[in-house]
Amino acid sequence: MPLIQLNRLARAFGDVKALTDVTLTLEPGTIGLVGNNGAGKSTLLKILLGLLEPSEGSGTILDCDLREATRRIRTRIGYMPENDAIVPTLKGAEFVALAGDLYGMPHRDARRRAHEVLNYVGLGELRYRKLEEYSTGNRQRLKLAAALVHDPDLLLLDEPTNGLDPPGRIGMLRLIEDLIAETGKSVILCTHLLSDVERLCRQVVVLEAGSVVFCGEMADLHHSRPSRYYLRWEGDANAFLIDLATAGMAIDREDGDAAWITVADDFRARQLFRLAGDHALVIVQLRPEEESLQDMFFRLTDRP
Repeated sequence: MPLIQLNRLARAFGDVKALTDVTLTLEPGTIGLVGNNGAGKSTLLKILLGLLEPSEGSGTILDCDLREATRRIRTRIGYMPENDAIVPTLKGAEFVALAGDLYGMPHRDARRRAHEVLNYVGLGELRYRKLEEYSTGNRQRLKLAAALVHDPDLLLLDEPTNGLDPPGRIGMLRLIEDLIAETGKSVILCTHLLSDVERLCRQVVVLEAGSVVFCGEMADLHHSRPSRYYLRWEGDANAFLIDLATAGMAIDREDGDAAWITVADDFRARQLFRLAGDHALVIVQLRPEEESLQDMFFRLTDRP
């Protein structure tokens, strides 16, 4: 059963179209949701949470209809918002228990569970400290605890490393990694930090101007780009490089005895070796370039 299935989903705010014709199928697991500001990420998250209705289209999440089962959806999803939702004067344990109450847990269960998840995220010793006394890193952990209190099937994490210094960011990523490994929960990670997605996620969705421009496995991104190669040689390559350009191969970047070259679609490696032999040159390395998530993101969103 798919974790999420959307069919021609759209959402408009007056004349502004935040989402247009979003169609995708996502399997259970770890999913990265990325896009530039204004791409529609927040709108999509709110629809998945049952906080907004789609203007058009249909969809399911955890086998619940997005239009009809909004209350049931929210009992099965844990949401960690990007912005703080701090209630002044509340203590850590009270805040997490309140989240459990709002998710529909019996109050006694919410209080007991609050202590468990605070220990899990490393805030056990701070459970009775007032929220306004928490550091930025501890507030992020507190929000994660609140998202976990009712033991949801799916976690929506919106910028979980936002505002953290490098040690805090590494600690949060390790905590999420451990959580995924220990519980097997599905996670949707919404972030502008592509390295976090590469580290944590198996699937990725890229939004641009309200539309899905890529949806697939992270492994699919690390495919070879057959039009671009890294070439390294031994010998004097001046005349060789001139012949490469004459043959229609662009020299993108030369660095001593190596270069990146872009070739035509009908390129065959034997062309290079034949030209190298004509110039008494030895090719010692020839490998296609692999595309990273960042490369793919900039290519699909047409951003420099």
